[in-house]
Amino acid sequence: MNDAKPLIIVTGAAGFIGSCMVQYLNENGFDNLVLVDDFGVEEKRNNWENKQYQTIVERYNLFNWLKERETKVDYVIHLGARTDTTEFDYAIHEELNVRYSQEIWKYCIEENVPLIYASSAATYGSGEKGYADEHDVVEKLVPLNPYGISKNEFDKWALQQNAHPPFWAGLKFFNVYGPNEYHKGRMASVIWHSFNQVNEKGVVKLFRSHKEGIKDGEQLRDFIYVKDVVKVISWMMEKTLKASSETSQLEPGLYNLGTGTARSFNDLVRATFSGLDKETAIHYIDMPEDIRDKYQYFTQADMHKLKAAGYRDEFYTLESGVDDYVRNYLRRKTYY
Repeated sequence: MNDAKPLIIVTGAAGFIGSCMVQYLNENGFDNLVLVDDFGVEEKRNNWENKQYQTIVERYNLFNWLKERETKVDYVIHLGARTDTTEFDYAIHEELNVRYSQEIWKYCIEENVPLIYASSAATYGSGEKGYADEHDVVEKLVPLNPYGISKNEFDKWALQQNAHPPFWAGLKFFNVYGPNEYHKGRMASVIWHSFNQVNEKGVVKLFRSHKEGIKDGEQLRDFIYVKDVVKVISWMMEKTLKASSETSQLEPGLYNLGTGTARSFNDLVRATFSGLDKETAIHYIDMPEDIRDKYQYFTQADMHKLKAAGYRDEFYTLESGVDDYVRNYLRRKTYY
């Protein structure tokens, strides 16, 4: 590998978004990468083993590895997280999403390394405070599950710190979908589940609405294609890699990362059927009672801050993103 290239750490590199991040970096000439994750999970092997990188480091060993290393790290993209929204033991989320992230933050301060990390739209809870990525609202947010709480706790902690990395950004991911999520099982996107249901039964099951005024399947989400997510992260990294936060127009802080357009689950499933060249068939089922009071009926990212920072590229539409995902990955059983 060419050591003149920036050395970039990507955590969560064996996972869904992390492995797509690595692929996008590879495609754009970045191969001096340190991949961090739990590499003992065999179901994730196809996500990372054919990527270009310098080395892999087990998640639990990262900080020891960093202490022993003399070469300077140029950037940290921290995408590793416990993301299971059905895991209600907060301590499990806290260990990785809060404490581990705090250690990464402290390392980036000590070594003067810019940091981009994954936050989540789950921090917004039911949306009663809106979906604007302003810092003064973070303390008031009420997430609906331990995962969202853990992400919000780290955001709050980061905003309270007097010492910061030379640049930092916490990206509030909305509903991300796309290739390399085969291993996620129950936590995979509705598209992945829909694809499998169509192949098995010819019909897709969606939750009925249990909220007055909202029709079945018309629950709205801001769905964003993973290729847009990694493109924004790369853009942000390249803008701040050579420039200090004083000379970049990119302000440190929290940024929403969605499309800014809410779409329905019905739209999502129709796009999935279209990618399969089949007629749409949807069957509505009751939502489990244990999640009804924790269910988001609407999410939509306020994207003004990212646009004001200079990001101009168009996002995939729901139809174009789902079509690419279904035709070029799910139907072919391939990886990005």
